[in-house]
This record gives sequence, structure tokens and C-alpha cells, in this order.
Amino acid sequence: MSDTLERLYQVVRDRQEHPQEGSYTCYLFDKGLDKILKKVGEECAETIIAAKNGTQEETVGEISDLLYHLTVMMAAQDIPLRAVLEELDRRSAKIGNLKQFHVSDHET
Repeated sequence: MSDTLERLYQVVRDRQEHPQEGSYTCYLFDKGLDKILKKVGEECAETIIAAKNGTQEETVGEISDLLYHLTVMMAAQDIPLRAVLEELDRRSAKIGNLKQFHVSDHET
């Protein structure tokens, strides 16, 4: 999976460095961080709705849209994919990673 994400990240960075007319990725970079973050928020909400009410196919599509827009956001903020993957590796290596929850968290 990380190979796929790495290829996506490289394509996004290439569009950032070498804009191409008609590219949606270039459109997002041209509009700026506010537009990119708006799309991340929209895709996050659509992913939640699909997970609750949609089919697995619809949910997979929304997750894919969200990952794409997160990748654009990372590139816009010069966050290397490697940094995120390393953080995930670090977290997955923890033993006893259960977080303490507030009482209100248990009620939802």
C-alpha cells in the first residue's frame, strides 16, 4: 500500500512543481491552502456519511478521495509522506497503546 501512496505523492509533487493545464491537482494548488483544506473537510464528511449509510464500494471511493486530498494538503505544507509513514510505524510499534478516555467519550 505504501508504494501506491508513494506514487500518488510523487504525482502530486510533480504537479506542484510542473503545473499542467487542466489538472485538478494544479487547480487546487492554484486556489491555495484554504481551498485544499475545504476539500479535505468535505471529503472527510462524505467518508463518514458513506461509512454510516453507503455501500462498501461507496465508502472505498470516499476514503480514496480523502486520501488524495490529504496528499495534496501534505504537499502544500511540504510534509513528506515519509514523515507520516514513519509516525504510523512508530505508533504501531507501541505496546499497550490504549488511551485514557473521558467519561463523555464512553457515552458516544
